[in-house]
Order: sequence, then structure tokens, then C-alpha cells
Amino acid sequence: MLRRPTRPTEPAALLVRRLAQLFIGLFLYGIGIALIVRGELGVAPWDVLTQGIAKQTGWSFGLITVVTSAVVLLLWIPIRQKPGFGTVMNALLVGPFADVGLWLIPQGLDLWVRALLLPAGIVVLAIATGLYIGAHFGPGPRDGLMTGLHRVTGWKIWIVRTGIEVVVLAAGWLLGGNVGLGTLAFALLIGPLCGVTIPLFAIKRSHRMPQPAAATTGVVATLEADASTPTGPVASVTAAS
Repeated sequence: MLRRPTRPTEPAALLVRRLAQLFIGLFLYGIGIALIVRGELGVAPWDVLTQGIAKQTGWSFGLITVVTSAVVLLLWIPIRQKPGFGTVMNALLVGPFADVGLWLIPQGLDLWVRALLLPAGIVVLAIATGLYIGAHFGPGPRDGLMTGLHRVTGWKIWIVRTGIEVVVLAAGWLLGGNVGLGTLAFALLIGPLCGVTIPLFAIKRSHRMPQPAAATTGVVATLEADASTPTGPVASVTAAS
């Protein structure tokens, strides 16, 4: 009697490492967002939108991030983009982690302190992006929207990314979000930094193991390819992001 081939399983130690890297990355992503926000010199496009909504509703930054992520995931349905475990965790956790960071870091700091918080936040965000994407559990909601639209429209990834960010930035600015030097710094620096951190933290998996989901590998490829472009990836993830 022929036996059906069994699907190779992933070593427990590797799975634990991937899970740890995912959750550490998501936590750092929230902290990175908080550092930039408390810098008060301008934030990433998606965070501009979050700030604008917060001013209009009085909701917390983290809650709006979660709600926005849920709305973005709904946009995955018509483009048939499939979320992974990491996608769901990103949508649920980055917002609360950002609220933790905002609670820990006070408002109204001296200018020289805020000038340090901005680059620190960008670097932390780049490290966090490399960690959670490198864990191979699926892209964040905003990253997946970008790559999904690229796939179904055939438009170049930078056109899709720039279009999304311009719309989000304009809407956030009109609602009262903080656009400034930090917004420009994020746009110029996050791409090259992620070009370093994504391959640096990508966990190498045996060819015998099940390969990462196509959505994950697509995000890694497109983010690495876009690392040299001025506006950087839609990592805002903002994150979440």
C-alpha cells in the first residue's frame, strides 16, 4: 500500500525564532512610530492620516491605527490578496504598541531632544520592518495593499506606492496631521535603510521546508528593489505598519 508523502515540518526551534522575531519587530515598529510622533517634526504619510483622524475624533493613535489596518485589509478582498498570520498580528498589535511608546515618551520635549527622536525613530522602524518581514509570516496590511495593486494593475511598484502615499498624506494633512521635515526625512531614508535591514534579518529556511507565502516573498523582493528609490517602501505601517 502506497503511503502519501508527508509534508515536511518546520523545526520547532526555527518556528520559535520566527515568532520571536515577528513580535519583537512589531513591538519595535510601534516604538519607532512613537519616537517619530514625539519628535513633532513631521511624521510618515500613514501616521499623518492617523494624527488627522485623531484630531477629528479624539480616538487614541493606536486605536485609529488598528481601525485603519482593518479598513486596508478589506481592500485586499477585491484584489484577492491573502493575509498571513503576521498580517493579522501587524494589524492588531502595532497600534497598541505605538500607544505604549506614546505613553512612555512625554510630549513637548526640547527641540534638540526631538531632533534626536526623529532619526532614532526612522532607524528603529527600518530595523522593525526587517525583523517582521524577515520572519516570513506575511506582509503588513499596507505593504500587502501596495504589492497587491501592483500585481493586479501591472503598474510599476513605485507608481502604486507613491499614489497611495500621496492620497493618504493629502487626506491626513487636510484633517490636521503633522506634515514637516520628518515626513520628508522618512520618505528619503526609510527605503535605503530597509534595503539593509530586510536582507539582514531575513531568516533562511531550508529548501525542504514549506516556502514562505508568495505575498511575503513578493513584499521582500519589491521592498529590496525599491530600496534605492527616493520615497522608500510603504512600510508605515504604520506600519502597521
